[in-house]
Amino acid sequence: MEENDEIADGIKKVVLIGPECTGKTTLARSLAEYYGTTWVPEYAREYIDALSRPYSEEDLLSIAKGQLAIEDELALRANRVLICDTDLLVIKVWQEHRFGKCYPEIGEWIQSRYYDLYLLMHADIPWDDDPQRENPHLRDYFFDIFKKELKRKGANLMEINGDFSKRKHAAIMAIDDLLKNDQWVP
Repeated sequence: MEENDEIADGIKKVVLIGPECTGKTTLARSLAEYYGTTWVPEYAREYIDALSRPYSEEDLLSIAKGQLAIEDELALRANRVLICDTDLLVIKVWQEHRFGKCYPEIGEWIQSRYYDLYLLMHADIPWDDDPQRENPHLRDYFFDIFKKELKRKGANLMEINGDFSKRKHAAIMAIDDLLKNDQWVP
């Protein structure tokens, strides 16, 4: 699965990543509104909600394909920046944790994608129960894994912590810095 060639030049892609229940979706929505652009939701939520059974390892490949498809579709509507609630690195880390391996295709798709900025969310906000969340006690563990994976990848990385206001301010500063050469002001 290759990145959509129709994605407009100049679109900066920003990924919010981190452990469960760290405010990624709330912040992604808010950033998209602030920048007047689109945001890419986490496809896994929609996919798992539609299942009439518990998800299985085989579902992860379908989830990965769906995540890339929705990202490519929404990138065509983006205004200067595309805010992604997640990326395939989350699926890779989860599959390795839960099933001991990752599908080679997912690894290949991760390598084929480029993102301009990763906002890595700290697990310093309260846990909010949700039927799809599974590991309140492993948030720091997953944070460390994401950080190691992003550093190994050489990603442009900014750690985000604090309450919502502090998180949003830090994210805006990082995105503005990314966009500053484009002479754009929200």
